[in-house]
Amino acid sequence: MAITLVNPNGLPEIDAYRQVSIATGSKLVFIAGQVAWDADGVNIGEGDLAAQVEQCYVNIGTALAAAGASFDDVAKLTVYVVDWTPDKMPLLMEGLGRAAAKLGVTATPPASLLGVAALDVPDHLVEIEATAVID
Repeated sequence: MAITLVNPNGLPEIDAYRQVSIATGSKLVFIAGQVAWDADGVNIGEGDLAAQVEQCYVNIGTALAAAGASFDDVAKLTVYVVDWTPDKMPLLMEGLGRAAAKLGVTATPPASLLGVAALDVPDHLVEIEATAVID
């Protein structure tokens, strides 16, 4: 496995992700920000942050598989949420939990969460991009 996830001493332990990923692989995979579109371009979960987070992760899983990778190879995630406030965290975690159960994964690579004013389409509430490292 090309990625080792750790929480080093001296940094807080966060349940949702690890603070550091150590990559030893030789091939980088950059996945464009994924939104809640299905394969036909239909927006999933209109107005439902949890459903849109779930679809974003499903899309990332599809993109990873196309590159010969899996969530175990993800070194970093960046999550963009429209009009972010901390009270939205349970919905974000619900969507992540549903996606993890559907995909059979534990997605805990380092992650950054950024609040944004808007995304490319007004119905999109979240966009998630990933970087993976494979051998």
